[in-house]
Amino acid sequence: MLNICDDYLLDKKINDKNLTLHISKSCFGNNYIDQNTASCLLQQSSIINMVGNNIISLAIHSGIGSKNGIKEINNIQFLIVFKI
Repeated sequence: MLNICDDYLLDKKINDKNLTLHISKSCFGNNYIDQNTASCLLQQSSIINMVGNNIISLAIHSGIGSKNGIKEINNIQFLIVFKI
């Protein structure tokens, strides 16, 4: 399972009405990676939890996930992908 987010979101909380999403370091890690590494990890992983417009754009352009599955909290996208 890969948890991956845009770097500026790490350790932030996103709130919308009754929902709070915490992008914690304990879940998403402390490693900052470049776009090529992120692309490789997205291709290799079978379960992916993504938060952030940039990483989701990279995934969609790489054929991973669907625009229909993207949800937003305060204009920040999140997407979970299960590859079969």
